[in-house]
Amino acid sequence: MRQHVNPLSRFFQLPLELPAPQELFENPNLPIHLDIGCARGFFLLELAAMQPERNHLGVEIRRPLVQAAQRDRDRQEQHNLHFLFCNANISLEAWMAALPPDQLQLVSIQFPDPWFKQRHRKRRVLQPALLLAIASALHPGRHLFLQSDVLAVIEPMVALVELSNGFARPKDDPQPWRRSNPLPVATERERYVQEQGQPTYRVLFERTDAALPALRDLEMAWQQVDNSKAAAPTPHG
Repeated sequence: MRQHVNPLSRFFQLPLELPAPQELFENPNLPIHLDIGCARGFFLLELAAMQPERNHLGVEIRRPLVQAAQRDRDRQEQHNLHFLFCNANISLEAWMAALPPDQLQLVSIQFPDPWFKQRHRKRRVLQPALLLAIASALHPGRHLFLQSDVLAVIEPMVALVELSNGFARPKDDPQPWRRSNPLPVATERERYVQEQGQPTYRVLFERTDAALPALRDLEMAWQQVDNSKAAAPTPHG
């Protein structure tokens, strides 16, 4: 059962100054994988052990989950892994902008809270400003990975990324959805969905060298697309 947090509440609108890689990792110069919405962190705990050549940072808006994950990280002495509490849309932009060029090489957003109703658009984790910050920090050829088990959640995310014009899908990837996870570890939610025999919708994006739009232009384009989908007639059986 997912416990939702309203990211628009006043408490979560307070910006946090996130620690630099030098304060988070034993070897701060390694490439970074950023997992946005890491929940309890079991996915990253397993992945970081398998990929010591990368630093892994999980950010999560539910503080108790972050505290529990960080305790596991400390107990296992995984020095290429860290968990931070924050609202990604408030605190991540400045952190990514301060990274050395090309240190951020992979961003994943997996099974985010399902704010799929149009009136809850501003509660979704992938907002235009965050996407542009991610795209600005990723060099051409680096990756953004999205997955969800709810079409109404992932479709707006995909639409927003495509509107930015800063990403393309790898040529060999099937569309509209990848059949497999490009990462060697599945999240808890992914395993649960698989056990239930339900589909998971996945998209891997690769950063291109295309120029990014202005934030206001992207916001307006995304709103138009989202509003057109909300206004579309619902078929009746």
